[in-house]
Amino acid sequence: MEISVDTIKELRRMTGIGVLDCKKALSETNGDIEKATALLRQRGMAIAELKSSRSANEGRIDAYIHYGGRIGTLIELNCETDFVARTDEFKELAHLLAMQIAATSPKFIAREEMPEETCLNPEEACLLLQPSIKDPSKTIQEIIEETIAHIGENIKIRRFARFELGC
Repeated sequence: MEISVDTIKELRRMTGIGVLDCKKALSETNGDIEKATALLRQRGMAIAELKSSRSANEGRIDAYIHYGGRIGTLIELNCETDFVARTDEFKELAHLLAMQIAATSPKFIAREEMPEETCLNPEEACLLLQPSIKDPSKTIQEIIEETIAHIGENIKIRRFARFELGC
């Protein structure tokens, strides 16, 4: 089946994945963009899992102050190299995460950090399990995995802090 250039461009625009990977995914799914998107997401998770054991000691600290100055956040986001830490994609991810923390006030990074006796809902209390404020169809974990697949390095949220006046 011949895949049109416009279809490949659309999938690339939607996912941010390279042209050749988009073309291959579309070929494997007979031109179905939704199935190709799911396939690329699945591959991204597999790539992220392979890279998860790698050391992530570089990165950046990002801050977000919400309009009005009543809520602010800091996040330490780590990657493997300082080169990746300086890329626009990594900076955008760090800023998205800082805004997510300001908007949703998570208590933990991952489910593993939650005490067993807590009565909190993990999807609300854990940053990685929350739906993204920018794209609610994806969790923060999925967005990080997609970024890992795209840039080719492990990414870890090391820590975060949220400040709110009067609390």
